[in-house]
Amino acid sequence: MNFEIKFQKAWAKIKEAKNILVVTHVRPDGDALASLCVMVELLISQNKNYTAFCAWEVDKIFSYLPHFEKVINKKELINFNDYDLIISLDCGSIDRTGLAEEIKNRDKKQFFLEIDHHQKIENISDLEIRDSAMSATAEALYNFFKNNKIRINKNIATCILTGILTDTANFLYPSTSDQTINIASEMLVRGARFPEIVHKTWYNKSLPSMKLWGLALSNLKINEKYNFAFSILTLEEIKSIGGNDDIYDSIVGFLSNLNNVQGVLLLREEEGGKLKGSLRSSHPTADISRLARFFGGGGHPKSSGFLVEGKLEKVGKNYVIS
Repeated sequence: MNFEIKFQKAWAKIKEAKNILVVTHVRPDGDALASLCVMVELLISQNKNYTAFCAWEVDKIFSYLPHFEKVINKKELINFNDYDLIISLDCGSIDRTGLAEEIKNRDKKQFFLEIDHHQKIENISDLEIRDSAMSATAEALYNFFKNNKIRINKNIATCILTGILTDTANFLYPSTSDQTINIASEMLVRGARFPEIVHKTWYNKSLPSMKLWGLALSNLKINEKYNFAFSILTLEEIKSIGGNDDIYDSIVGFLSNLNNVQGVLLLREEEGGKLKGSLRSSHPTADISRLARFFGGGGHPKSSGFLVEGKLEKVGKNYVIS
């Protein structure tokens, strides 16, 4: 099924749904919250019953986003069985929704739609719109609006531009394409509040976020045999720093700008004995998706990832996976 057909089917499901749950991932970043607010704006325009949910306290730096105040973070406030359509935005995996068990065990009448730009991890949705070549989930939502000839107003333009700017570090990362720039330009024409977006998102980094960036840079090494860079973040290190921000894609995107390497890997330890690998490359001939597939993951030649079982143990100056 091509993207055009998927966009049209998704729109049909939204229009026929009676009660809709829209969810994004824990530790939400700008793209996650902006995508959530885009969908809320659309559902309000269609007079739909909806709930916007994030299983995490959202960062108030994004309070300028329209409908930010409508996002709830307490699971007990929702009755999952009431919804006939569940829409996951920017989550990557249902484990990041805070509703994994509910989604896995949902009633057959409950339709599950995923819209994302992260690498595919599982087959669980009834309809999946995913393209990891896109700079942000907000970019995928732009294509959804254009394909279905839905009007993009000032609120939607502000949200889409927020998602793009925060997930590309203001067009710094290699994920920025010609289409990304063109979409951003159109959003400005449609009234997106560029100065406010930049002020709120670029100049408001939290201390834990800055420390994680510093740690990732401090741990950065290059395997000279393969001309490949990597950085490792253990669960202990992440917990010691604290903070709620999901900035790992931003970190690996920045690291991919390292000169004269084939690619870069950010390997971080997660709860439950899992290791998440994020791979990026700006090298013209490198295809790092081959490495991701070797570990059971996938993605595109310049942006891929994987999730494996294991824990990191430090032996001397090096780490081993157990």
